Amino acid sequence: MTHIAFLGTGLMGAPMVRNLLAAGFDVTVWNRTADKARPLASDGAGLARSPGEAVERADVVMTMLSDGPAVTEVMLGEQVRGSILPGTLVIDCSSIPPATARHHAKVLAELGAAHLDAPVSGGTRGASEGRLAIMAGGNERDFERARPVLAALGRATHVGPAGAGQIAKLANQVIVGVSIGAVSEALLLAAAGGADPGAVRRALGGGFADSRILQEHGARMLARDFRPGAASRTQLKDLDTALAATDLDLPLTAATQSLFRQLVESGRADFDHSALLLELERLNEPHRLGRAPDHGPED
Repeated sequence: MTHIAFLGTGLMGAPMVRNLLAAGFDVTVWNRTADKARPLASDGAGLARSPGEAVERADVVMTMLSDGPAVTEVMLGEQVRGSILPGTLVIDCSSIPPATARHHAKVLAELGAAHLDAPVSGGTRGASEGRLAIMAGGNERDFERARPVLAALGRATHVGPAGAGQIAKLANQVIVGVSIGAVSEALLLAAAGGADPGAVRRALGGGFADSRILQEHGARMLARDFRPGAASRTQLKDLDTALAATDLDLPLTAATQSLFRQLVESGRADFDHSALLLELERLNEPHRLGRAPDHGPED
């Protein structure tokens, strides 16, 4: 049986672990805040007291951590470097800079371990339902080895060499961020112009303007439900990374980045990224979508 060490069991990591367990994998988990990992024991996961303990007998090590520095600290830290076995396959599902992913691949190769950067898209709902979009960068042979594991989490696609998975995720986040801005503006335009924004959303369904962002995030905006599936601070981090990773002029991305920065600095860092609507409403007071109260991360 393949033994998996899973490091990072937050909003995304915990449901991913449950799907791996349901698929029959032997999984040991570790999280910096132990209370976030402990409930997974009742689902059949083993609990490790340290990342080194988690990886010491693993065939596959998976990480779902907050950012590049966190992955570097954990994966290249003394505990893991001293415990990871030659031949281990490391699958990093975190969203980090492409250059950082390439560095991790190089260092792990020197330790005799294989590496895929395999960030995911689909939010907590996709993680729970096992239908994440997984973008993998690295050696194609290592990707084939990882395929049965990734199949328990969603649909995986090999997109190129080391770092390419992170480039694909940045492309994803550019589309998501700009689209959330477009949907926010469109629904606010509809409401300000006297149309029923909910009816406008339904009318656009099936047309060229339709999208999962319009359907799922548009519904969140209309319900004013900003409890996090994907936090605004994470969306901002990814847009920052996208703009730093290229010398291309990306004006739509830059404008969206600025709006998310203002949203985060207003105290809504932990609100769902569909809460970009709130920043656009602030710019257009007194216009607002409906009269319902806002629901945030504490609700």
